[in-house]
Amino acid sequence: MTDLLLLAGVVLGYALISGRTQGTPLTAPMVFVAAGLILGGGGVGALSGTATAPMVRILAEATLTLVLFTDAVRIELRVLRREYEFPLRLLGVGMPVGIAIGALLAWVIFPGLGLWAAALLAAVLIPTDAALSAAVISDQRLPVRIRQTVNVESGLNDGIALPIVMTLVAVAATTQGDIGSPSSWIGFAAQQIGFGALAGVALGAVGGWGLVRMDAAGWVSATYRRLFVLALAVAAYAGAEVVGGNGFVAAFVAGLAFGSVARPHCPAVHEFAEREGELLGMVTFTLFGAIIIGPRLGDITGPVLGYAVLSLAVVRTAAVAVAMIGARVRWETVAFFGWFGPRGLASILFALLVVEASGIAAADRIMLVTGVTVLLSVYAHGLTAAPWARGFARRAGTLAPSAPENLPMAEHHVRQR
Repeated sequence: MTDLLLLAGVVLGYALISGRTQGTPLTAPMVFVAAGLILGGGGVGALSGTATAPMVRILAEATLTLVLFTDAVRIELRVLRREYEFPLRLLGVGMPVGIAIGALLAWVIFPGLGLWAAALLAAVLIPTDAALSAAVISDQRLPVRIRQTVNVESGLNDGIALPIVMTLVAVAATTQGDIGSPSSWIGFAAQQIGFGALAGVALGAVGGWGLVRMDAAGWVSATYRRLFVLALAVAAYAGAEVVGGNGFVAAFVAGLAFGSVARPHCPAVHEFAEREGELLGMVTFTLFGAIIIGPRLGDITGPVLGYAVLSLAVVRTAAVAVAMIGARVRWETVAFFGWFGPRGLASILFALLVVEASGIAAADRIMLVTGVTVLLSVYAHGLTAAPWARGFARRAGTLAPSAPENLPMAEHHVRQR
């Protein structure tokens, strides 16, 4: 009960100053991670626990389910089909290239990690977090194509990375002899992804269609319209698990399906994500500081710190540079996209999934490296987002309207932080 009181106190304290921090380099994740570091085992020891504690596992699963669902709903697929070039480059080329570069570096820097575990670490660290670059995607002075590319990428890459992470979890566990032959883990991964996607499509589309029809008939109240979408995300997760699929894949696909058939009701999902969902996210950041990384600060070695820096500053930038070949953008645009790929909530939650999986010898190392990378990202990207966004917007304003950076792009919903 003391832990719950402390978490509530942190939320209450930040709520009282939240308006004053808007537009400043001080972001909500920075505050909540700092609170966790102070209150946790690496600080005064008031917040205790382990990364495998039931409370942490339940919170992580609930948060990841809602993050995947609400991030998918944010993206209008019909609009994206017409304006796909930059997001497609970053997702279709940048992600696999980033995983390959990250895996190679991990394999070299951590000789005992093994190739599959190195690839798993790279996949865990590939998703980006819109919460840590809110100053970029919400800055109206930036060209719409720039900020919406960052917004769309962060909305889709966690869901795209999830099947890769889950498959590599199965492969990494196989190398420890816990799942069986390669054919068995291939079948296991296919079942998890396939059944999860089918459950997500069915529940998301049917749920969205039902909500549209019943609301048009005047049968749905405003309160239960919001509760419906929350229950739909949970139903997608649970339904997939019941039939042998992966609940997280189902939650993401359900969000895409719901957003496609019930677009007028998506503001209810956005409202939830920016209120109740924000609470879950910030509590997770607090527990990240208190339980996951705070007590492990003394375990940080030169290779761990070096890989974290390379992951943020080199791996992402190199992958973006490859992805943007032929796009005719300025070098600063490539650097801007490369830097504003912060690691945050999705990476924390993916790493917790790795720890929860049995038979992965490198799980502890993956959690430590992920924790250090996210910790650096929270502060480095939080401090640099607003200043660079202002400078980039000023320089982009001198470009011709026909420049690739200034071409029009539709506005997708931006999660406000």
